[in-house]
Amino acid sequence: MLDEVLACIRAHRSNIQRYRRLLRSNLSDVERQFIENRLIEEQTALESLSAETFPLAFSLRKGADMPAS
Repeated sequence: MLDEVLACIRAHRSNIQRYRRLLRSNLSDVERQFIENRLIEEQTALESLSAETFPLAFSLRKGADMPAS
């Protein structure tokens, strides 16, 4: 089970890298918009899957982002 989740995480990271690389290339406006949307979808999916798989790490990270009281 964990192996499958880690494979999905690697796939999302790979897709994100590919989309970022594509955005540095010469694209039409329609292509750029499509790639930007796919990038956002992949980032959201990665964050969600990572938070589900490693909840403690993400709760600690969110606490670090909050300003001190």
